[in-house]
Amino acid sequence: MPPIDDPLVSTDWLSARIDDPKVKIIDASFKMPGVLPLPSDDYLGAHIPGAVFFDVDAISDHNDPRPHMYPDAEQFARDVSALGISSGDTVVAYDSGGWVAAPRAWWMFLSFGHRDVKVLDGGLKKWLSEGRPTHSGKVSPKPGKFRAKLDPSFVRSKQQLLGNIETRAEQLVDARQRPRFEGTVAEPWPGRRSGHIPGSRNVPYAELFDANTGAMKRLDDLRKAFAAAGVDLTKPIVTTCGSGVSALVLTLALYRLGVRGTALYDGSWAEWGLPEGPPIATGPA
Repeated sequence: MPPIDDPLVSTDWLSARIDDPKVKIIDASFKMPGVLPLPSDDYLGAHIPGAVFFDVDAISDHNDPRPHMYPDAEQFARDVSALGISSGDTVVAYDSGGWVAAPRAWWMFLSFGHRDVKVLDGGLKKWLSEGRPTHSGKVSPKPGKFRAKLDPSFVRSKQQLLGNIETRAEQLVDARQRPRFEGTVAEPWPGRRSGHIPGSRNVPYAELFDANTGAMKRLDDLRKAFAAAGVDLTKPIVTTCGSGVSALVLTLALYRLGVRGTALYDGSWAEWGLPEGPPIATGPA
């Protein structure tokens, strides 16, 4: 059984509430730099009725050279209010169903103290496959009133992870595909070394959902994937990936398995893999 506070909602659930003024839908689709069309253009072409675009790159710290790092609470509150979202609303995040970034938005809302946030299982892909309606063009919402306060326990820094290499107090689980993790292919983030953080485990995020429907796999399958990678669900976990987006697919799966208190390494490989960066490991976990 999924936990009582299961973060996933079904397309049926959302369809039944599509006209509820307290349910705010966000399209949080994301693609790697240089991949076209841009997610914002995809959104303009077709989105779930009433959805606004949650831009992962824009809702970030613009003074930080690393890709889409967490903004401060003041900026998050301002950006989210501009999307028409208030603190009393239920937020439902979705993405295109293959570029899995809705969990990033979900985790950000949780990190900034907003508990009433869900992820649409299967995203736009499942919604479209069921013949449900979409709208095109931009939605201009009336500004909301959103309050935010960051709980720092939700994120980890490079400094904290450097300390963890010695202590191994937290298990590090990397969401990238195996060849990237093992360092057998060039890293798609330009100028980054290939490999992984020493001591980390590998659970490729794409193995946690059904490629055909975009829906997350059953709880038993999720549990098996973590067990096969040597992850102990009873011990502290930090998730990581290329730039702090797909790692949250692992976080979401863990949350569905009842695991609480995990954290995200926000800088992920885009930071760790820099040329003068910390030590790296290659080969299998």
